[in-house]
Amino acid sequence: MVRLSEEKITRGGISVQTEHIFPVIKKWLYSDKEIFLREIVSNACDAVTKMKRLVGLGKAQSDGDYRIDVKIDPAAKTLTVSDNGIGMSAEEVKKYICQIALSGALEFIEKYEGENSKGDGIIGHFGLGFYSAFMVSERVDVFTKSFDGSKAVDWSCTEGGDYELTDGDRAERGTDVVMHITDDEKEFLNKTRIEGLLKKYCSFMPVEIYLEEVGEEKKDAEDKDGKNQGPKPVNDTSPLWLKNPSECTEEEYKKFYHDVFSDFNDPLFYVHINADFPLNFRGILYFPKLRHEFANMEGEVKLYYTQLFVADNIKEVVPEYLMLLKGVLDCPELPLNVSRSYLQNSGYVAKITSHIVKKVCDKLNALFNNDRKTFEGFWDDVKPFVEYGCMKDRKFFDRTKGLIIYKTTDGEYLTLDEYLDRTKDKTGGKKVYYANDRTRQASYIGLFSQQEIPVVELNAIIDNQFISFLEDENKDVSFVRVDSEVDGVLKGEDNAEKNEKLEALFKKAAGENVEIAFENLKSEKTPAIITFAEQQRRFDDMMKLYSARNGMDMPSSAAEKLVVNLRCPIVSKLSDLAGDEEKSLLADRLAKQIYMLAVIAQRPLGADETKQFISDTLDILEGLG
Repeated sequence: MVRLSEEKITRGGISVQTEHIFPVIKKWLYSDKEIFLREIVSNACDAVTKMKRLVGLGKAQSDGDYRIDVKIDPAAKTLTVSDNGIGMSAEEVKKYICQIALSGALEFIEKYEGENSKGDGIIGHFGLGFYSAFMVSERVDVFTKSFDGSKAVDWSCTEGGDYELTDGDRAERGTDVVMHITDDEKEFLNKTRIEGLLKKYCSFMPVEIYLEEVGEEKKDAEDKDGKNQGPKPVNDTSPLWLKNPSECTEEEYKKFYHDVFSDFNDPLFYVHINADFPLNFRGILYFPKLRHEFANMEGEVKLYYTQLFVADNIKEVVPEYLMLLKGVLDCPELPLNVSRSYLQNSGYVAKITSHIVKKVCDKLNALFNNDRKTFEGFWDDVKPFVEYGCMKDRKFFDRTKGLIIYKTTDGEYLTLDEYLDRTKDKTGGKKVYYANDRTRQASYIGLFSQQEIPVVELNAIIDNQFISFLEDENKDVSFVRVDSEVDGVLKGEDNAEKNEKLEALFKKAAGENVEIAFENLKSEKTPAIITFAEQQRRFDDMMKLYSARNGMDMPSSAAEKLVVNLRCPIVSKLSDLAGDEEKSLLADRLAKQIYMLAVIAQRPLGADETKQFISDTLDILEGLG
């Protein structure tokens, strides 16, 4: 790179012409025009916060309550936001209003509190928020008077960027921002619309906000004693998350949840976060109760920035597997972009996420260890999310693996260690038997119940993946579905001999593709069962799920095995019939019937199978007559 001599280098600052920048501001400063109200009200809140700070520092005198007033005048087509905060002098108006992107927040902090102050409670940082008013206004007027006693100032600016600055006649400290709403944006002169925006963005701002419509009939609100209560603020200046958890009651937590999320159901449980150094953020997160398995599982986490609403469901803060959560997070040090709507990449955000995960895990462990009955009561609701979290996040798994419980077909809940300990005398403590359809697999479950071996229910789509994950984590433990290979738990004496006549009979009944095996089962009442190899069936289930998601229909490829129970008296009689040529037709029918009963215990019959089964059954009944 060739370096020019100093005398050939020209230096200067980039200039911006207002007639060029204002159209950009009006069209692209914010993704939603409605955000202008949030910005103007937050500026008013900053002005009050600064005034309070000066009073606290002994640099100014307090003279009454602080408030923000939002006034709608449909006839004049104006929307006004007024505050009794710090106000501005003429010089400050020139500096902070007449120059774009020069925020007074940082300068205020340095001037009055020193360079080491964090400026907690002051929202403004970018200096662009004021100009959002021009997104809906053809003209904006500012009437302001500084706390320092200097002359009041009037400032008026058109949407083209031309302004006038004159002495004003405002008598009291503070600022009025009067927005002359354009015809295209007259929706912002509707009281219901403005009230909705204040509720959305400013519900928890630290300064009381009052809404009034000029010309509206005033109605005094009276309590039961007939005393005038006066107008009520539209916001709550002391939200629950700012309190210490020890100061909050269960009813307050529930009420806050109902009010903020309009959910009439009580949450399953909540996590109150009060993180100080080095993170400095607060919030309350709720696990909602899902009304049914097809309910919308997407939660709603509202993000606040010093009590100012910023956005819903910022995915960078809450991990994917906890997106069912509902709650609020107030992060005064959150790094936002200029519109305060999107997070910038930051290590701070990652630390917040990590802390949220830790607090959720701590809450789950506390409930499991101290109130297991309650924990078991909501486990079915949170189970899929805990399982997903374990597979997605190693730290989450390490913190929660001891509290994962499994519901048995008898309605009992057991941890993995509890299950293995209970069954170790029969299985060596190495296998977990499960069912994914307790109704369809009832006959199989009955075989295990007879041996006093609990069967756990794993009927969610995610369970197939989760048990494979657990097997990887516990190399000596395997999960076995009740219709998998018959092992020593169900076997009696291991001396079942192959019976060629019976094998031929059942091959004819079941088809050549079905493998026939003989066992002495402990249960004498079960003539035969159908089994599938566990790993092959899992792979088959996975492929069928993949095919369904892609609009394909994939037939089962898992090898079916018919296990005939030689201890069953019916099978013994069938063996005798198989050797009698005169009764071969009856033997064929009975073998077919036994096979079909095994199929019914395994899966629903098809239309042709049902028709044939009924016909064969009637033939057998007629033969008995």
